[in-house]
Amino acid sequence: MTFRVLVVFSVLCTAQCLAHSFPPGFKFGAATSAYQIEGGWNASGKGRNIWDTFTHGTSNIVVDKSSGDIACDSYHLWQQDVNMAEELGLDFYRFSISWSRLLPKAFANEIDEDGVAYYNNLINELLKRNIEPVITLYHYDLPQILQDLGGWVNPLIADWFANYAKVAYSLYADRVKTWLTINEPSILCDYIFTTGMFPPMIKEPVLGPYLCNKNVLLAHAKAWRIYDEEYKPVFKGRVSIANNPVWIEPASPEHANLAELAREFGAGRYSHPIYSKKGGWPPSVEKHMAILSKKQGYSESRLPSFSIEEIELIRGTYDYYGLNHYTSRVIRPRRPGEEIGPWIFYGSTELDAVLETPKSWPTTDADDVVMYPKGIRKQLEWLHHKYGNITFLITENGCASRSDDNDQDRIAFIKSYLEQVSLAIKEGIHVEGYTVWSLMDNFEWLFGYKTKYGLYKVDFNDPQRRRTPRASAHYYANVIKTRTTDFPTNIRHKKKYYNNRSNAKSLHSHNILLFILCWLCVK
Repeated sequence: MTFRVLVVFSVLCTAQCLAHSFPPGFKFGAATSAYQIEGGWNASGKGRNIWDTFTHGTSNIVVDKSSGDIACDSYHLWQQDVNMAEELGLDFYRFSISWSRLLPKAFANEIDEDGVAYYNNLINELLKRNIEPVITLYHYDLPQILQDLGGWVNPLIADWFANYAKVAYSLYADRVKTWLTINEPSILCDYIFTTGMFPPMIKEPVLGPYLCNKNVLLAHAKAWRIYDEEYKPVFKGRVSIANNPVWIEPASPEHANLAELAREFGAGRYSHPIYSKKGGWPPSVEKHMAILSKKQGYSESRLPSFSIEEIELIRGTYDYYGLNHYTSRVIRPRRPGEEIGPWIFYGSTELDAVLETPKSWPTTDADDVVMYPKGIRKQLEWLHHKYGNITFLITENGCASRSDDNDQDRIAFIKSYLEQVSLAIKEGIHVEGYTVWSLMDNFEWLFGYKTKYGLYKVDFNDPQRRRTPRASAHYYANVIKTRTTDFPTNIRHKKKYYNNRSNAKSLHSHNILLFILCWLCVK
């Protein structure tokens, strides 16, 4: 082999090895949530939640006028869910507990034994198959009785949530070692109150997002401290919260300061109080809201203050950073006369700015998700820079589609985002795992069953809700087995392919050989 060929081969091999592999111990999982898959909306003693109320009363707002009354019927078909997780070779399966299934009246004075048994069965079967259960305590489905009392803008909800968390810990902490308190608080607070398009259907963008923001942080902190003081010494588990910041870049260099303020406004408001050394609101957000509120004629900032005791209660309440990431945007100032849509995907009246999607970023055929893989790495880098050498767990990442069978976009999405996660790890950022949303098609909130995120297709016309692996399931299964993204993505629907130990062994041997060749090249 000539020197020139050797150098080229060395560069190609080394780049391939470095860019697409994952370190030993890196974990792969998939996720779902209770209301989206369980069904059994009134089974046994389950209480009513805000999504039950919403879909039964105003279901015409859901695009296909559907509900989660039956969904994937996982309340009865949970063993099929575990089968899928095992087929994929998942290291962990993230799911949520329905607050109103466990506590029908929302409070600890009444615990439904059938609800307790349902989650016990699921947890035990996962562990039997060497799959780690990862539990989210709250994923949008607030008990209706608590919403009637004010929901997430009532400061008492922090204690209500903490009491619920304590019940869940007491039942399952002996087997569940990884917990998430609240899923996507920026959707729960910012999106819901600025649009009014999500249960509880209250549009109040002036104070609602910020009261909710503070109460969510207090609820998380109280739940975390209960576990830390009473359960961690015995069971050695860990607890965090799942944030979902949209990565934001400046539309042009002169908007760099605006982009940084937007990141603090989005990610920082839900991260800085927990992960920063000083705690409290991000200083730039606190200053901006004080000035803006004064201009608007308010006697005090619309961003509620923290007491010293509250700052200390919230600060440091994490064992890792749970990161949901789907999409990115660029930001620019609003032009005169230009309308601004709701915060998250369109812009912010608070920042007088507009969020846009560059034409060069590919889009999917559903939702507001655009493909900008570098966004997940840049978000990790930003959080790492802000809060130090903390551990990250990617708790959601996935691609929506309205097509049942055209799955190549989803494969390309998973592959490209995983490669950016791998690069972040090579940069020294401690990312310990990655979660695909979602294990299977489910009730996707306002998009009903028209939008599909599943690795598995679900036939919602079949009483047995038949689950069928898509090409992306086969692809992801091979990523898990080989710990690399480096193989063809045009995998066909051959169920035995990823269950066949000889195929997996062959792929694994290929990677070992490739690693040896790369090492020899470098040497």
